[in-house]
Amino acid sequence: MKLETDVPTVLTEMITTVRKGGIISVVGDYYAYTNQFPIGAFMEKGLTMSSGQVHVQKYWKELLGYIEKGEFDPTFMITHRLPLDQAEEAYRMFDKKEDGAIKIILKPSMVSPTK
Repeated sequence: MKLETDVPTVLTEMITTVRKGGIISVVGDYYAYTNQFPIGAFMEKGLTMSSGQVHVQKYWKELLGYIEKGEFDPTFMITHRLPLDQAEEAYRMFDKKEDGAIKIILKPSMVSPTK
């Protein structure tokens, strides 16, 4: 059925605010299909669009090496640590950008195995 799986709100804002002949660069994770894409405005303005994603598979081993050697500490971006049973609250907080939420770590509770 090819139903819509993503809403192009950000793309629409970009298209309506960029100048004629401008360039839109999309970095993120759009996938599958989207409806309501303002193709008319995009064409009328003569825009150029480019896109890309981070090539995780290419760089992750090198970056992990920096972390393991202590040359880079990524923990500065962690703003919250919550138990896994508060995942719903964590996602809500992140979505609404409450309390300065940038990166939230969810920790499962440690349950002792029964013998």
